[in-house]
Amino acid sequence: MELRQLRYFVRVVECGSMGRAALELDVVTSALSQQISRLENELSVRLLLRKKSGVQPTSAGLAFWHRAQLVLRNAEDAAHAARTGRFAGHVTVGLAPSTSGVVALPFMEAMRERYPDISLRIVEALSGNLERMLSARQIDLAILFGADHGRRFSTQPLVNERLFAISAADFSLVRKSESLSISELSNVPLILPGSTHGLRALINNAFEREGCTMNVIAEIDGLAILMDAVGAGLGMTVQPSAALARHDKDRFDTVPISEFNFTRLNQVASLSDDELSPAGLAARVVLADVVRTLVSDKRWLGTQLVTVPD
Repeated sequence: MELRQLRYFVRVVECGSMGRAALELDVVTSALSQQISRLENELSVRLLLRKKSGVQPTSAGLAFWHRAQLVLRNAEDAAHAARTGRFAGHVTVGLAPSTSGVVALPFMEAMRERYPDISLRIVEALSGNLERMLSARQIDLAILFGADHGRRFSTQPLVNERLFAISAADFSLVRKSESLSISELSNVPLILPGSTHGLRALINNAFEREGCTMNVIAEIDGLAILMDAVGAGLGMTVQPSAALARHDKDRFDTVPISEFNFTRLNQVASLSDDELSPAGLAARVVLADVVRTLVSDKRWLGTQLVTVPD
């Protein structure tokens, strides 16, 4: 098995066509097809289904594609380290929009200080999308919410993040107080993420436990637009304090919710240790260190470090 064959196979799967892959690789289509056939013969398994409309990976081919991407990335990292004589590589890290506002810049600065030769790529997306990207090996690690990821990924609990009722500072539909109850929130217009959002499920469960209904006037999945609407006084929202990281906090009121410890768990999730590249392993350690520092320095408000038993 040659690295060239792996590169060919990965590109064919990405393109969904032998012809398009051959053009991108600058090889003759027949030669490309021959290399894929040799690979299948060596592995004694069909990797691709060839159709008139193109090609698609078999279940075995999809599993092989995931691993082949990692092999190629590790080979590239090894070659770079050999040329430079320094620890190097590539790593892709996923962060949700609220988390990235607090974590992304300190993490990038810490990576540049500790591992200047590691090429870092940050992907900002909703937690559910990050989970799918991690499953597809499109990213190496991510901060995900909730505790139900351990069966699929290597996970490390980081912090419990408190959720708050957030409104514009001049929002007049609720009384000014040190805390608000769920029943009080049920009487005001709410601007919340859509039903597929993990945070929305937490909010729905909280209202159901208290026997209260929500007055949802708008559902917005983009955090920036959601906070703009709240800042304009159109309604209140329920978010972590990190949602205000990119906003003028003086324009908003952030009030705890009184009934119970209303939190969500933040975990760093990654590929398994045997799949993760050395650069990925290093980035995972740095990410956890940065989060702990942000919490201990009170730069990530409303969070509490999770203590993991030895």
